[in-house]
Amino acid sequence: MLKDEKAIVVFSGGQDSTTCLFWALQQFKEVEAVTFDYNQRHSLEIECAKNIANKLGVRHHILDMSLLNQLAPNALTRSDIEVKDGEEGELPSTFVPGRNLLFLTFAGVLARQVGAKHLVTGVCETDFSGYPDCRDIFVKSLNVTLNLSMDENFVIHTPLMWLNKAETWALADELDAFTFVREKTLTCYNGVISDGCGECPACVLRKRGLDDFLSGRF
Repeated sequence: MLKDEKAIVVFSGGQDSTTCLFWALQQFKEVEAVTFDYNQRHSLEIECAKNIANKLGVRHHILDMSLLNQLAPNALTRSDIEVKDGEEGELPSTFVPGRNLLFLTFAGVLARQVGAKHLVTGVCETDFSGYPDCRDIFVKSLNVTLNLSMDENFVIHTPLMWLNKAETWALADELDAFTFVREKTLTCYNGVISDGCGECPACVLRKRGLDDFLSGRF
């Protein structure tokens, strides 16, 4: 049924959203991607997303979300804030308050304009780094709110919601996208494409999942 429909993928150019883009290309007749420019720490993220969308022949939208940078100072929007995990129950310094709320809301507005009923996002509750806006309950709640706000019947898809990072690598492999995802994506908080810096929290999580996948420990 989905083969005849259209989807918008919330797309950062990272491992998770790129895997979701490949997933969507198999699931839907037509796919477009949307990337948000919120003056993030590394503008290379946007260039990476552009390049991937171009290579895959996907129409790519880039929306100005600079207001988020003004409202949410954190390690992803300020170069003088250290990237570190949360301690004693605190959220990581990389948490951007309201990011997924705003991204999915604006993706919904865009979807309405281009005639798409499906939104795809790479949020994950299994390896979610403590971000509250990556939880399944948040996505389901926002899905209802979006539909009520625009009198539409959007469906938000979260292909990675219950997968750990090793299983996400396995999904990329099933989609014949393993090498592409490993070599072309930018997950690193320090702005290093492919396997990254190897030291930041995002790289540690990505590498642990990769090692587990390659060794079959998942």
